[in-house]
Amino acid sequence: MIAIHAFPASPRAFKALVAANHLGIAYELKVVDLTKGQQGTPEFAAKNPNKRMPVLEDDGFVVWESNAIIAYLADKAGDTALYPRDTKARANVLQWMFWESCSWDPACATLIFENFVKGFFGRGGPDPAAVAEGTQRFDKFAAVLDGQLKGRKFVCGDTLTLADFAIASPLIMTEPGKLPLGPYGEIGRWAAAMAELPAWKKTRAMQGPPPG
Repeated sequence: MIAIHAFPASPRAFKALVAANHLGIAYELKVVDLTKGQQGTPEFAAKNPNKRMPVLEDDGFVVWESNAIIAYLADKAGDTALYPRDTKARANVLQWMFWESCSWDPACATLIFENFVKGFFGRGGPDPAAVAEGTQRFDKFAAVLDGQLKGRKFVCGDTLTLADFAIASPLIMTEPGKLPLGPYGEIGRWAAAMAELPAWKKTRAMQGPPPG
């Protein structure tokens, strides 16, 4: 059986879990408790030398990086709607997944770290300069995404794809991370639709405190 090593409260872990839940793939969740530093143990580092989760294991085959994980899951499930086989359609999905990794995720992560993670881990309050820089970056890329969503139900058109799961996942931290979504009505409309997906609701319900 597939195992997903993850801390469900994390947006990157959420991405892997929501995709697996949407695809109906059976998996075992192995919680990596970030509050206890379990990602830094030698056992976990043997799976991912970057000491980051999520990590997927499938009969000894290991995949890390959340976008690689969801692409693997979609291919394994044979879902050609979420992850098209057509060359141009797949390139479009990949384009937005790479954009999420390189632009959107870092922009969201700065604000989430400053406004929530630091306090949660007892590292002090937000740094106003970092928040200002993070807000500027967030607004830059939120404007790109908002424009892309105009006239489209989902990021790549009228069909749900992996790009939607990738890009929407950081938005589970909108409130604690104080992500300034107010000016971006298209993102708000799309995010609300994503939140209504059965798999999204199921994965949100998994975000309680880790066991033990």
